[in-house]
Amino acid sequence: MYDFITIGSATVDAFIETDAANIVSVSSLDTKREFMAYPYGAKIEIDNFELQTGGGGINTAANFAALGFKTSAIIKIGDDFQGDKILKVINHFGIDDSNIIRSKKYKTGFSIILTSFQGDRTVLAHRGANAKLESKDINFKSIKNSKWLYLAPLNGNSTKVLDEVAQYAEEHGTNLAINLGTSSIKQGKEHLLKTLKTAEVIILNKDEASMLTGLEVRPDTKEEKYSNEIIHPDIIKMLKELNYGKGRITIITDGKHGVYAYDSEKFYQCGEFPAKVVSTLGAGDAFASSFTASLVKTEGDIEKSLKYASVSAASVVENFGAQNGFITFDEIKKRLKKHSEFKVNILPKK
Repeated sequence: MYDFITIGSATVDAFIETDAANIVSVSSLDTKREFMAYPYGAKIEIDNFELQTGGGGINTAANFAALGFKTSAIIKIGDDFQGDKILKVINHFGIDDSNIIRSKKYKTGFSIILTSFQGDRTVLAHRGANAKLESKDINFKSIKNSKWLYLAPLNGNSTKVLDEVAQYAEEHGTNLAINLGTSSIKQGKEHLLKTLKTAEVIILNKDEASMLTGLEVRPDTKEEKYSNEIIHPDIIKMLKELNYGKGRITIITDGKHGVYAYDSEKFYQCGEFPAKVVSTLGAGDAFASSFTASLVKTEGDIEKSLKYASVSAASVVENFGAQNGFITFDEIKKRLKKHSEFKVNILPKK
């Protein structure tokens, strides 16, 4: 019996760091976007280069294992040296590897991560085998033999397994947490309804939540100062629309502004835990998996789970690489004691 089994991607990531990156902001009446820019046609000096393993499936499985849970992962990799590297990492973290699928047809996923002087990043991704997961690849009995199934973002044709996997988990009493990626969301909310309604925990970032609901987060105007609210009214609308009943928890992450949660009875807002940011890559996976694990650890205490997950994510962003900086629950509690001012705002249902 597993505590957690994850389904998602696994990649070999090439981190490229250079201070030559420019951050360009583009604003319109309703939106503001930022772009990482380099001089066109120039040769850019690299300040740092490193190869790491990443991907939502392996990042979250590694964190569950680091937090002390018996964990397995369903991921599809190539029969190549990148796949060998991923298997070494899986074994290093003590993750059960019996559900790993190795393909002779497709290459292991590969990404190039361009990191800015601010610590944010732009990712160039080759999906490879990650986009080719099929139902016939999956050992469904392993899902039945797990207390929780964590669905990390899936890409390409792999998104077709979502409904079948979610339904199987529900039929066999396996709790489901999902962190949908843009590939799934682009297919539309109606396509995802069965999976969304099945999940006990739904975790999205603000852009993903906006894409899924069709709602935009309005900027401040002369008449309305939305930023004065603990939770932006448009975020509240998103949380409500994505919550499918009592006992279900919906979470929207919002970068440096922290996270928001809704359990159909109360709204929660938790800021960023103090951290010296080195790289934000992996922060979302660390938060989402730590929150789900903390729900188990605290027997469903959402407030504590938000705090624990925020500390865990802060530890990851202080390190270079998505699987560096994992900490135990004991270490999380120690860090919270040093920051007794860190709290979660709880608001009644509106």
